[in-house]
Amino acid sequence: MKIVYVFPALNTVGGADRVITEKVNYFAENFGYEMYVVTAHQNNAPLFFPLSSKVKHIDLDVNFHQQYGLPIWKRVFIYFKLLHQYKRKLKKLLFTIRPDFTITTISRDIDFLCSIHDGSKKIAEAHVAKPFIRNLHRMANEGLVYRMIGKIWTYKLERAIRNFDALVVLTEYDAEGWKRIKKAVVIPNSMPFYPPVGSTCTSKKIISVGRYDEQKGYDMLIDAWEIVHQTYPDWNLYIYGNGALQKNFENRIKQKQLGQSLFLCAPVKDIEQKYLESSMYVMSSRFEGFGMVLIEAMACGLPCVSFDCPHGPSDIIEDEVDGLLVENGNVQLLSQKIGRLIQDDTLRREMGTRARKSVLRYSKENIMQQWKDLFERLQC
Repeated sequence: MKIVYVFPALNTVGGADRVITEKVNYFAENFGYEMYVVTAHQNNAPLFFPLSSKVKHIDLDVNFHQQYGLPIWKRVFIYFKLLHQYKRKLKKLLFTIRPDFTITTISRDIDFLCSIHDGSKKIAEAHVAKPFIRNLHRMANEGLVYRMIGKIWTYKLERAIRNFDALVVLTEYDAEGWKRIKKAVVIPNSMPFYPPVGSTCTSKKIISVGRYDEQKGYDMLIDAWEIVHQTYPDWNLYIYGNGALQKNFENRIKQKQLGQSLFLCAPVKDIEQKYLESSMYVMSSRFEGFGMVLIEAMACGLPCVSFDCPHGPSDIIEDEVDGLLVENGNVQLLSQKIGRLIQDDTLRREMGTRARKSVLRYSKENIMQQWKDLFERLQC
């Protein structure tokens, strides 16, 4: 079986990059599928997560980044010119490879992929919940032109999805949001690792992992930590990531004089070890496609404290059993629940133990078999 994965670029520490890399490697090494990863604009950047030698990587070298920073009218012109170039190159490649399945993560190719009649079944795989795909939620607040663009993109997205052979989403909540357009198949992400021994949950370290952007809500986490630090000054919070808002967060930490207990750390490839050195995971996201970091942390035996944001945390965490859910955006309550796990050593360790057991439902074997079953159903 030949499968092509189409993705913008595999050059960041982002959750989608890790998930796709793990998935294509597994398909190639365990199922024997002939796997291709086709990127639009890798632009010679190194792959952050290594691909198996059995997976072929092809970059189409379409530099979509050149449109940014230009006036809107010029940006639109250049965007459609690049999109045409992208379609032409991708079409030629698919007719050369002749895959059985072509999978898109609902990026720019969503507008034209089903019009390429290369014989492959087309699958749309959502890594972000429907309202947040391509940052459509932001366009509603960025002026009339952007609102119009957002409405056009939403219409085109829904029309395009109807033409796919399958739509795969990460949560039941997201599937509900798509049901008017297309019945979705729910296949969550799998955990990328499961160390032989979990964290002891005895260190005075708390961890969070993700991009420094609006979505991850680190502005709220910094505010919550200011409250926590007043009562528990000997505990430290480490946030691993990078992004456009790093300077903003650094200034916020400095203003609140938290620099001795709250640390912004560069991304690391061996994040598993950082989880194991910690005693708790905190997620402050405004929204998520799933919440891969929760699975990673739970696999390492950490209890998680998370905003009950759309979508993912409530699918993964069983409140008061293997972690704690917090009303979305409630900074005061977030600080209280972090403090509760800091104060109660027994509860923290017990929740960590239960988290490590409950997360086994996201094992690679379970999740990848669901994908294999989907491929076989679609071939019938």
